[in-house]
Amino acid sequence: MLDQLLDSSLALGIKTPLVLLILVALEAVLSADNAIALAAIAQGLESREQQHRALNFGLVAAYILRMGLILTATWVVKFWQFELLGALYLLWLVANYFLSEEDAQHHHHSLRFTSFWQAIPLIAVTDLAFSLDSVTTAIAVADDLWLILVGGTIGVITLRFLAELFIRWLEIFTHLEDAGFMTVGLVGLRLLLRVINPELVPPEGVMIGLIAALFIWGFSQRQTPEPAPKPEEIREEVTLK
Repeated sequence: MLDQLLDSSLALGIKTPLVLLILVALEAVLSADNAIALAAIAQGLESREQQHRALNFGLVAAYILRMGLILTATWVVKFWQFELLGALYLLWLVANYFLSEEDAQHHHHSLRFTSFWQAIPLIAVTDLAFSLDSVTTAIAVADDLWLILVGGTIGVITLRFLAELFIRWLEIFTHLEDAGFMTVGLVGLRLLLRVINPELVPPEGVMIGLIAALFIWGFSQRQTPEPAPKPEEIREEVTLK
C-alpha cells in the first residue's frame, strides 16, 4: 500500500515531503521507549542541571554515532554481530536497572552515577542500540540517503524534547520508569530473536501493542505526595537542634 502510494504518478510531486513526513512519524513512534530509557539514565544524576547537560552532550555524541550508522547501514546490516551487541547491551542495561538497589523511600530501582561523564556514553550507546532497529526501518521506506539523514536529525531533536518530558513524568508516575525499562527489554529481545531466527520475531503490531500496554500501566498511578510536616513536628525538630 505504501509503495503504491509513493510510486503513483499522482504522488510524484509530493513524494519527497511525503517520505520525509513518514520518516519523522516513524522516528517519533519508535523514539518513545528510547526517550524514556535516556531520561531514566539522565535521572541517575543528582541535579536537574546535570541531567539537562548530560542529555545535551549525550545526544550530540548519539547524533554523530547515528549519522555514522546511517552512512554505513548497507554494510552494517550484513553483519548480525552488530545486532547481537545491541541486543546484549540493551538487556544488560535492563538487568543492571532491575538488579540495582531500591530507593528506600519510594521502593524504586534506579541507575546512579557518581560523575556527570559516566552518563554521557550510556546515553550515546543506548541511542545507537535503538537506532539499529529504526535505521533499518528507515532504509526500507526511503531510497535517498539525504532523506534518511534528515529524518535521523529530526529524530534526535525529537528525542531530546521527549526525554525532557519523560524526566518530569518519571517524578510524577509511580510505574513509568519500570515500564520504560521493560520496553527496553522488549526491544533487546526483538533484536536478539532477529539474530537467532528472524521467523521468531513477533510482528510489528504485537510489539506496538505490548509497548502501548506497558506505557498505559506506566501512566496508571501517580506518586503519592509526601505529607507536609505539622507545626509541632517543625518546632520539635528546631528544639532538638
